[in-house]
Amino acid sequence: MSYSFEYIDIILLAMIAGFIFLRLRGILGKRSGFEGKAPPQFSEVLKKVKPEIKKTSTKFDDIAQKEFLKGAKIAYETIITDFSDNDNKITKSRPLLDDEIYKKFNEALKQRSDSGYFAEITFIGVNSAKIKEHKKIGDMLNVTVDFIAEVITCIRDNEKKIISGDPEKIKKIYDTWVFSRNMTSVNPNWKLVNTLT
Repeated sequence: MSYSFEYIDIILLAMIAGFIFLRLRGILGKRSGFEGKAPPQFSEVLKKVKPEIKKTSTKFDDIAQKEFLKGAKIAYETIITDFSDNDNKITKSRPLLDDEIYKKFNEALKQRSDSGYFAEITFIGVNSAKIKEHKKIGDMLNVTVDFIAEVITCIRDNEKKIISGDPEKIKKIYDTWVFSRNMTSVNPNWKLVNTLT
C-alpha cells in the first residue's frame, strides 16, 4: 500500500515539472533555429536608407537666446552653490567649467581650505539674467550674461565663527559671466569661460 503512494508522488511531481516547463516555454518562447542571412530584398532596403544626422543650429536668434538663458540660469545656480558649499570642492559643476576657470576656482577653494574656512550658502534665486553681448569667433560663440541674484551666505572658520557675510541677511550679487560653445559641435552644452566681476 505504501508503494502506491510513492508512485503517485512521482507522477504528481512529474506533472508539476511538466506544467512549469510548458509555462516557461510559453512565456520565454523557443528558439526557431533560423540564423541565416537576411533576405536579399531586406539588404537592398537597408542600403537605400540613409541615416539622418541631426545638425545643430548655428543661429543665435531670439528662440535660441531664450533657451540659452534658461540653461544659463540653471548653470549659474549650480556653479555658485557648488563653489560656495562647505566641502571646498568643485563637484557638480565641473562639466560646466572651462579648464582655466576650473583651475582658478580650485585655487580659490584651496586657499579657503588652507585658511581653515568654509562657506555656507542658501541660494534664493536669480532675479534677472540678460545677454549683454554675443560674439562669434570662428566656430566659437561667446555670450556675455549679466546676472542679478539673491543669496544668503557667510564664511566661517573651523570654530564656526563668522569671518564674513551674515547667515540671516539676504544679499544681492551682481555677476557678469561669459559662456562659450562650439556651434559646429553636436554637443549642445555651454561652458563658463570667464567671470568679469
